Amino acid sequence: MLNEFKAFILRGNVLDLAVGVIIGGAFTAIVKSLVDNLINPLIGIFVQNGALAKLTFKLGNATFAYGSFLNDVLNFLITAFIVFILVKSVNKLFVSTKKADEEVVQEDPLDIQNKTLLEIRDLLKQK
Repeated sequence: MLNEFKAFILRGNVLDLAVGVIIGGAFTAIVKSLVDNLINPLIGIFVQNGALAKLTFKLGNATFAYGSFLNDVLNFLITAFIVFILVKSVNKLFVSTKKADEEVVQEDPLDIQNKTLLEIRDLLKQK
């Protein structure tokens, strides 16, 4: 059972997922800092309270912190946009690499042989 667990943990997909989760957590902290320290103060210029997260309204005895919700939505949208840009960039990189590999593979050995034979023929005609 221990060997099976070791084989499971050492699979590439599990390790890739673990790395992705760890980097995702760190990335979320960076985006949260971006929103809290840079974007919210900009929004605060236009909002009377000075910060998006402080926006609330009362309905009876209940207080609704819609500013916190808007802040979380903003965090999500920024994170999603940056991940979209990263994925798009990586896909573009892999597609260009794949096309270059296909171009090298597509050159037929018979074509190379025919070109060489034509060159030899042309050289013999010149002599």
